[in-house]
Amino acid sequence: MKTRAEAAPLILSLGLAGFVVMADNWVVSPIVPSIARDVGASPVRTAVLITAYMLPFALFQLLYGPLADRYGKLRVMRLTLIGFTIAAAITALGAGLTDLTIYRALTGAFAAATMPVSLALIGDTVRMEERQGAIGSFMGISFLGQGLSMGIGGAIAFLLSWRGVFLAYASLSAIVTALLIVRSRGLAVSGNPRSEIIAPYRNLLTQGRSLRTYLVVLVEGILIMGSFSYLGAYLSHRFGLDNLAIGATMTAFGLAAIIAGRKSGGIAGRIGRRQTLVIGLLLAALGDGVIFVLGGTFVAVVLAIALLGTGFMFAHSTLLTLATEFAAKARGTAMSLVAFCMMGGGAIGTGIGGRLVEANSFESFYGLWSALLLGLALAAFVAVSDTLAQPSPELAPHSKRKAEEQA
Repeated sequence: MKTRAEAAPLILSLGLAGFVVMADNWVVSPIVPSIARDVGASPVRTAVLITAYMLPFALFQLLYGPLADRYGKLRVMRLTLIGFTIAAAITALGAGLTDLTIYRALTGAFAAATMPVSLALIGDTVRMEERQGAIGSFMGISFLGQGLSMGIGGAIAFLLSWRGVFLAYASLSAIVTALLIVRSRGLAVSGNPRSEIIAPYRNLLTQGRSLRTYLVVLVEGILIMGSFSYLGAYLSHRFGLDNLAIGATMTAFGLAAIIAGRKSGGIAGRIGRRQTLVIGLLLAALGDGVIFVLGGTFVAVVLAIALLGTGFMFAHSTLLTLATEFAAKARGTAMSLVAFCMMGGGAIGTGIGGRLVEANSFESFYGLWSALLLGLALAAFVAVSDTLAQPSPELAPHSKRKAEEQA
């Protein structure tokens, strides 16, 4: 195990990979009209490109964790980043909606590996006492990409074209892939050939402590990622901002997340992980509450976005740190389940939020989500243990017996 300082080059490389993937995750939304004009389809039909990416992005996360445990996390990380680079590049060459849909699905499938496998790598590499700070730094860099994605995509599309957006991401991904290969030299690439696919998930979901944590992550995704999903639309609706201005404003989320990520480990060490988790959820609730009460004031909304980023990082880095010890020899699987719960919750929260906004208003949506985040903070205080779980075996009990009999 390394100290956080010793692992800093690897963490930076993984963070940049996360930055590219999270930026690509959200980049299609602002350029849908431009793509629609080029391929001769309506914007509504062209929006299928978002679904084509998000569905494999969510589902493949459940596959990559066990694959990383079996064949080696670095090996899976390198190969999927190469695949992501190629898929992003050929997307720029798409001529029609059908082939673009296929290319975006491939991009999402390869992108799905980055977050869970990176987190598992950090769990394998960084000492426990410094791990939350390392995870926070990684997540902060990654979610800066999400915060900037609409601005980056809008600016490149304005200066070049929508094809230039995908070429730019492919080029950046190629650089990051090369950097990761160089920075990860000397680290073990082999996995555990006896690692299973289904059994570790069953083991994790039948333990009360891990199950409660995953449920908190799921609801966190519904409420915090659901809140984040409509910030861009709210800024456009309330203040008439264009994509470039929206991206610049959303930087408050990413910058706050980076700062909070660097501080979260030290705070958790002083006051405890459960308290850090609760404070994070309360800060996120405050951010949504500020939009509900003071949403007509631009400065207040920027502050709310920063509060949401800070709260998210305090809460999520704590949950991730706890999850790294649920299955020490199957960390890829454990982190895949976290990522799936987070992204799945985000999809649910975005879907429900859209209906609430259409039926009522943005302000009422953020007011309700603020109240629910307060409830989640209370539930998390009761459900999540302040101490780390004992690492679970990498195999379910029946699988362990089978391995012993074969030996």
